[in-house]
Formats: sequence, structure tokens, C-alpha cells
Amino acid sequence: MSQSTGLDRLDRAVVNAFQGGFPVVAEPFEPAAEALRERGVDVTADELLERVQALDEEGVLTRFGALINAQEIGGAATLVAMHAPEERFEEVAEQVNAHREVAHNYEREHPHLNMWFVVSVADPDEVDRVLADIEAETGQETYNLPKQREFRVEAKFLLDGPVEDGDVDCSALGPDVEAVDRDTLTPEERDLVVEIQGGLPITATPYADVAEELGVDADWVRRTIKRFDREGKVRRVGVIPNHYALGYTENGMTVWNVPDDLVEEVGPEVASLGFVTHCYQRPRHEGVWPYNFFAMTHGRSEAESEARIQEVRETMERYWDVGDDDWDTLFSTRILKKTGIRLDERAEANTR
Repeated sequence: MSQSTGLDRLDRAVVNAFQGGFPVVAEPFEPAAEALRERGVDVTADELLERVQALDEEGVLTRFGALINAQEIGGAATLVAMHAPEERFEEVAEQVNAHREVAHNYEREHPHLNMWFVVSVADPDEVDRVLADIEAETGQETYNLPKQREFRVEAKFLLDGPVEDGDVDCSALGPDVEAVDRDTLTPEERDLVVEIQGGLPITATPYADVAEELGVDADWVRRTIKRFDREGKVRRVGVIPNHYALGYTENGMTVWNVPDDLVEEVGPEVASLGFVTHCYQRPRHEGVWPYNFFAMTHGRSEAESEARIQEVRETMERYWDVGDDDWDTLFSTRILKKTGIRLDERAEANTR
């Protein structure tokens, strides 16, 4: 039984409403509660704060705060596939996971490429070294699949209940800021990124508490987070749910061999499907991996997952005649490693 079955009406409203667009003001739970009341959910700021604290403690949320876009902070990350022979699978997994640069590693259903991991480095030139080391240690070839184009990264997981369309957006509340045309971070910005990467304090005044921890002005913290949101260094501010706890246990990575001249048209259409959480163009590997388009879907049951995958296919078929050999779905069967992406090292390397 998933934890989502134990969530009441207010819990579900909180999860649906605030997976993005949380206010960046001195006391953000006040306007957030008001936004819920406007949608028929009777709650005070104190009650909302207590509920977010409880959801976090119970593991329904992985954290509350700003979701950092690591790509815009510095360094690089890439998706890598490889074959781990069945009789050596555990040994190979251990060898791969021993590399601190490997942030996530999943076993996926595929007749050949059954191990998929993410390599995160502070220096983009280090990716080739890490992969060469893994190949030397495991005796298995790696297939680097870096993101060539991003169409969507918005992992929202909605529940049945109030605000089921998840349309609450209070991100306009807060300081009036302008984006800065600068790729690097200042030392103060680096310290802020490191401080908030694991979440904000779940208190009535989270931004002021971060400021006190850093020894800086609270208005500077709010202005910088708001500016990071505008610049893309922060994807969104809000609650970050544990999708497994919400019942989204079916994790399907659909992959497609989209004609190159159609990718630019197909990408935005697939990305517009609300249940698609990640959507990218990645390179093919001739003779081994014919797919150049990835769309990640999640479902709360096998039937829901299959229906969503079929909807992706129907969207694709509006653009070209999709054959059975033109696509596949790789379901994850086991999490082999899941750690942070060492954002502190990537931010440090990009600080000037």
C-alpha cells in the first residue's frame, strides 16, 4: 500500500498545489495558505506550515525548497548505458557505484543495455576519464548519451483531490528582480546554492533562516533565489514529493527513433503531455542503440503507465508512421545507487 492512501484532503491539496510557484517573501506560508483558501481549501498559514512539516517527516516529501538546475550551476552530467552480464551483474554494479562521480544507477529491462547511470562532474572534460576507468575495471563498453536538447524537465506528481490540476503559482510574489547575464557564480551565490540544495528550513521564515545561517541579509537571499528562478538556475520553488510514496511506482523510460528532421516538431508536442516528466534528444549509437528521443513517464499502476505510453505513441504517430522497431520502453526494476550530484563541487568549480 502506498503512503498516498493515508493522505487526507489537505495533504493532497498541498502536494498538488505547491510542486512549484511557492512565494519568495518574508513569510511565504501566509500567501500560500490564502491561495489555497481561494480554491476552497480552508487552512491557515500555521496549519499549512505544520502540514508541510509532517509530510516531510513522514517521507511523502523528499524536501521543501528550491529545486536547483545543476546544469546552470556548473560542471556537467550525462546519462550512460552499459551491459552488465547476468552472472557478473552485482560485481559490475559495485564497481560502477564505487565511482563517486556516479550519482544515480538503475537496473532497467532491456535485452542488452540493462544498467543505466548518471555521471556528474565539476569539470566536463572528466566525463571521458570516468567512463574509461569504468570500462577498464568492468571490461564492459559504456555508451554515453549526453543531453543534446531539453524539451521538458518538470517532474510533477499529482493526486486525486483538491487543486488536481496543480495550477497554483505564487512565484510572482517576491522581489522585483532582473536576470543577470553571467555564467559564473560569486562566492556568496555559491554558498547559497550549497546551503539550499538539500531544501529550505520548514519554518515560518525559511529565507531569513537561511540568511542567518550564512550571515547575510535576508532580502539578498530572497532576491537571489528569485533571480535564480528567472535565470533558470532554480527550476522551481515548492514541495518536492517522493513519487514512490505517492504511489507512482511504474517508472517507464520510453525511447524513440524519431526522424532527425522531425525532432524539433515532435519534442514540444510530447513535452506538452502533463504526465511526461523528462523529455530529451540524445545521440544514437550505431548498431547498439537506435533511439534518439527519450520521454520519461510515471504511473500509479501498470495499466495507467501503459495508457500513458500509448498516448505518447499516438502523439508520435501524428508526425510519422511509427513501427514496432522504432520505440521501446525500459522499466526500472531496481535502484542500484541514488545519491546527490555533488552540487557543491560543481558550484565551487564555477565560482569566480
